[in-house]
Amino acid sequence: MIAIDKIIEAKERLNNVISPTPLQHNMGLSRKYACNIYLKREDLQNVRSFKIRGAYNKIKYLSEQGDIHDIVCASAGNHAQGVAYACHSLSIKATIFMPTTTPKQKISKVKYFGGSWVDIVLTGDTFDDCQLQALDFANKRNYPFIHPFDDELVIAGQGTVGVEILAQASEHIDYLLIAVGGGGLLSGIGSYFHTHSPNTKIIALESQGAAALTQSIKENKRISLEHIDSFADGIAVKSIGEYTFPICKEVIDRVITIPEGHICSSILNLYNDEAIVLEPAGAIGFSALDVLKDELVGKNVVIVVSGGNNDITRTEDIRERALLWENKKHYFIIRFPQRAGALKDFLNVLGPNDDISHFEYTKKNNR
Repeated sequence: MIAIDKIIEAKERLNNVISPTPLQHNMGLSRKYACNIYLKREDLQNVRSFKIRGAYNKIKYLSEQGDIHDIVCASAGNHAQGVAYACHSLSIKATIFMPTTTPKQKISKVKYFGGSWVDIVLTGDTFDDCQLQALDFANKRNYPFIHPFDDELVIAGQGTVGVEILAQASEHIDYLLIAVGGGGLLSGIGSYFHTHSPNTKIIALESQGAAALTQSIKENKRISLEHIDSFADGIAVKSIGEYTFPICKEVIDRVITIPEGHICSSILNLYNDEAIVLEPAGAIGFSALDVLKDELVGKNVVIVVSGGNNDITRTEDIRERALLWENKKHYFIIRFPQRAGALKDFLNVLGPNDDISHFEYTKKNNR
């Protein structure tokens, strides 16, 4: 695990950079699930995610050790924003590699926070592909590589979220729900809770399309997935970190995988019911409430809301995935007899509440 003094040192470095995010009791969710639900609102950070903590702690430490003029990182978006913010604050040049699938909103925010101190390179379809090129670039120029999760100082920075949670909580926390991709946030918070709140059950949450931790635990070794669904981009990685994997195994109670469609449904519900705008990785904890609802009754539950960097252009995709997961939308491919009246006959099977949202017909032959 990460030493507690490393996390406390990170907290001191961050004192003049970020303000503690609120731990908010949510009345609506608490009533729905018959428990006390608190939200650790890391989506309210100045870069709209927790990633500023680890990135700044690492880069500030390097600057304290001597002259540093250039750094390199790879990121699906949130880590890049944290690096950009830190480099602009510390006057350090950054070359940031991002996947070509990164939402435009995240790219524009990296440019906003980094300004002239940041150069962006879009490459690869996934974070892992992008990272390989970033590492090659850094090695050839002998620049420090700021890893988004597999680094002690980055993990220590993320662990400051745990320091704040326990300082803000007025009662014992029974359950802590944390999204996991590479494992930096989980390792950091988990290390602090393991020492200061060992009876808290820590539940790790993965998207179903990128369940690297689940597979690694099942086979008791780090597994690299061949293919992943990059929709939940903040946590969509092919493999858990080499450094973080043993820590994650030690600190978690268990890991749960959540279908991407379920996450999409939570995003829309949070927007409609709570006026909270979240990215997929930030919303996964709310989906987990449905999975865990029977054992959460009467408990004190904290959800780490990891990020709110969502792109409005993704809304239609989110809505589509949500409707399919909720069984409110279905696709059918039907072969009709090539005769007049065949379509009319089919329409008779539809019920009074069935609604056709899209129809496409192709005539295969001409008789």
